[in-house]
Amino acid sequence: MLGSRRDSAAIYRLLDSLLSTKIIEKTRRRMSETFVQISSDADERIDVKNHRFPFCIVWTPLPIISWLFPFIGHMGICTSTGVIRDFAGSYYVSEGHMGFSWPTLYWQLSPKNVVGGVAAWDRAVNDASIEYESHCHNICCDNCHSHVAMALNLMKYKGKTSWNMANLAFFILIHGKFVGISGFLKQYLPFLIILLIIGLIVLLPVLSN
Repeated sequence: MLGSRRDSAAIYRLLDSLLSTKIIEKTRRRMSETFVQISSDADERIDVKNHRFPFCIVWTPLPIISWLFPFIGHMGICTSTGVIRDFAGSYYVSEGHMGFSWPTLYWQLSPKNVVGGVAAWDRAVNDASIEYESHCHNICCDNCHSHVAMALNLMKYKGKTSWNMANLAFFILIHGKFVGISGFLKQYLPFLIILLIIGLIVLLPVLSN
């Protein structure tokens, strides 16, 4: 009888120990998953002040050209930590800044649309940048947009390998967000001033008659 009680107590302690271990492990796993989720969210936060745009395509006006045609500009792509990479000139891909001032517009993408996630994103951005360090810049057909398109094609963003200059220019103007009022003014104020001057030149002779 005594032996039976001892056996029952031992079994109870064993079951209690196993149950406690499972609870601790489950709690630890949940905490770990929560921490990863929080870290992931934090990593994707835009930091305009420090010019960090994780998983973003960024855009800035080109002097003179964008003043006349504000839908034409300079483009770059950012790493998972927000560091800007852009094909700024022949055999040169800048890092941490843009060839023509800081971004006025950004379009944030998601590493969830890349097979391999964050690591695959960064690898594609790096590989495209290395490749374009051997390219001669051609404003018409092999330029900053082409560099970004190559990165997206390498990572097969959204399962596509058809990213190009035209659709990137279109999508960033449709989906892009301004960094603030300063970004909007920098993008469109010169164009609006030129329109105003042209309007005055046309209207003044008419009004003076």
